[in-house]
Amino acid sequence: MSMKELLLKKIANKEIICGVCGLGYVGLPLAVEKAKAGFKTIGFDVQEKKVKMVNDGHNYIGDVVDSDLSALVKKGMLKATTDFSSVKDVDFIAICVPTPLDAHQQPDISYVRDSAIAISKYLTKNTMVVLESTTYPGTTEELIKPILEEGSGLKCGVDFYLGFSPERVDPGNLVYKTKNTPKVVGAIGKDAQECIAAMYRAVLDGEVFEASSPAVAEMEKILENTYRNINIGLVNELAQLCHKMGISIWEVIDAAKTKPYGFQAFYPGPGLGGHCIPLDPYYLSWKAREYGFHTSMIEASMMINDKMPEYTVDRLGDILNRFGKSLNGAKILQLGVAYKNDIDDYRESPALVVRELMNAEGCKVDYFDPFVSEYRFRGKTYSSLKTLTPADVKKYDAVIVTAGHTQRVDYKMIAENAIVVFDTKNVMKTIDKRDNIEVL
Repeated sequence: MSMKELLLKKIANKEIICGVCGLGYVGLPLAVEKAKAGFKTIGFDVQEKKVKMVNDGHNYIGDVVDSDLSALVKKGMLKATTDFSSVKDVDFIAICVPTPLDAHQQPDISYVRDSAIAISKYLTKNTMVVLESTTYPGTTEELIKPILEEGSGLKCGVDFYLGFSPERVDPGNLVYKTKNTPKVVGAIGKDAQECIAAMYRAVLDGEVFEASSPAVAEMEKILENTYRNINIGLVNELAQLCHKMGISIWEVIDAAKTKPYGFQAFYPGPGLGGHCIPLDPYYLSWKAREYGFHTSMIEASMMINDKMPEYTVDRLGDILNRFGKSLNGAKILQLGVAYKNDIDDYRESPALVVRELMNAEGCKVDYFDPFVSEYRFRGKTYSSLKTLTPADVKKYDAVIVTAGHTQRVDYKMIAENAIVVFDTKNVMKTIDKRDNIEVL
């Protein structure tokens, strides 16, 4: 029986043992879905704290249902370990580790490389390996494949299959989760493509689109987020122009989105957050330089978005000046540090940069975020106010909204008691027009 026939048979009979390397926002939900679909699953992570929490049935990711995790652990369908020797027991393993930027805004693929090295030491024949971490086109074939072959002594396409399937995770999305979001798969060779696609179809409800190669799938993921980066850069630039012209960018967008075709609404803000949109264009522009190509439009949008925290603090300074205050010495209440509304994820949140810039200007800043009780940024730890009363709000020279939470924040009370509010997320649009509210 060929490797393809063996794997397809094991998939159909739910005999595949799955592995997931990296138990974060992407890996843990994927591991849970594989276990729920009837495949015994092993989660691998270098952080002992995460491993212990999983094995104790304690969830730490918002998009995972607590009862699902604990039930799967009790049934023996899901377990976690820091010992990569268990890779020898799996038939399928997905790499779901972070791909950040380094201090020079260059791709940091050390987590991906280290994971591939760890897997290669225990990789056995008839195993499917899939990279899900967002990265530059060519990573799967140029980086992962040689590492796996050299470390294991096995040959890709003959002894094991290798592919790329970009993660699509939108924390806090009430409609699309790991289970029902369409998946893209690109593998090395037709047999690998068929088997890996079949594995995802056995687990997920969303459509599985089969790309012709890993590079196509890698570029597709970069396109998704670069598209959003560029369009957000456009509205951020227009927001600055509209402010100078005395026009509401928010009303402009509301008017434009009445067109039923050819327009998709994007909104301005204090910058870009999350793991993908602020980072992915840097991966593409970095790779493009290898081919002597300059991604001028993409880099222009990146520059605009990267400057938004600075623009936000400048605007705050102008607002304070109108009230006879300066940034230096001003007491500021910051509302929200998560990168999007109603979640506890603050990865790459522009609110953190805004806070740092306000500190640098001499502001005395407190923050309130009902979803993020504490965060660390550039070596410092910050804690949220536990409650927010009218008396609390009155203590500050200004309130700045940097995350648009729709729950657990009483914006009406804040507007009624604040000296001035700078609303960068337009969350106070339903409140009766007040002279003390200024919108980005």
